[in-house]
Amino acid sequence: MTRVEASSNAVAKSSSTTEIGEQPVEVVIVTGLSGAGRGTAAKVLEDLGYYVADNLPPELIGRLVELGESAVPPIRKLAMVMDVRSRFFTGNLSAVTEQLRAAGVPTRILFLEASDDVLIRRYGFARRRHPLQSESADGTLTAGIAAERARLSSVKTAADLVIDTTALSIHQLHRKLEEAYGGATPTALQLTIQSFGFKYGVPLDADMVLDLRFLPNPHWVPELREQTGQDAPVSEYVLSRPGAQDYLGTGRHLIDLTTEGYRQEGKRYMTVAVGCTGGKHRSVAIAEALGELLGAGANNGSGDVVRVVHRDLGRE
Repeated sequence: MTRVEASSNAVAKSSSTTEIGEQPVEVVIVTGLSGAGRGTAAKVLEDLGYYVADNLPPELIGRLVELGESAVPPIRKLAMVMDVRSRFFTGNLSAVTEQLRAAGVPTRILFLEASDDVLIRRYGFARRRHPLQSESADGTLTAGIAAERARLSSVKTAADLVIDTTALSIHQLHRKLEEAYGGATPTALQLTIQSFGFKYGVPLDADMVLDLRFLPNPHWVPELREQTGQDAPVSEYVLSRPGAQDYLGTGRHLIDLTTEGYRQEGKRYMTVAVGCTGGKHRSVAIAEALGELLGAGANNGSGDVVRVVHRDLGRE
């Protein structure tokens, strides 16, 4: 029995144990010319919920599918990045994919390519050596690209989707991949509203910072001092101060504008840091109010996932 056959048998065995009604494992094989965007594609697929393996030997594909199905929770999306150096290309790619499909595993091949002049320019920027450059007769980058293109011609023919990245920006490639593999909500964004205290430092991963220190501090109101922004008396006090509602509305508008731009640029994560002095009263109250406006923990209509976290609450 060959290693490919063993892999297929493992897939068939694991697929046969899948309960009726369960979502089958999806496999995407990412390949193509070096410098055409395989790394970018891997990152996009990872953001879309795929477990990504780089240059996995073909004999382990079936084992990975088994592990994915037995994991808790199960891994239902697998992406495998294969380049010309992989042992995958010493065998028959079409045979492997046919065996996977015959075992009931939906399998797609994504092939990325670009023109020679663009690949040469990208390698010049990266200052990296082409994987086949040393194997060519004259050792030039041009010869290495030509050898790779010839070696992968049959793979390109077998591909389900071919994307030419010659004239694409990274953001345009993001959008194409999201359209192809993102499912029903390819532009969904994960938005985190995080309260914090300035005296503990601004969160390093903040994409936007809102400063609530202009509002009166409930710390100086004796009956509110020991409470937090999650308590109704503090929240009502903060939100009723002059300028609070205007600031809340403006903040929500800025977030809406920014998240729409993020979606257009292919960014899928955004953190809005809401700060006051200690991260206990004002920032917590406003973060909670923003989360409610943006639909935290509920279907907000955009497909976005909104959550509210409080970094410094209870730190004092």
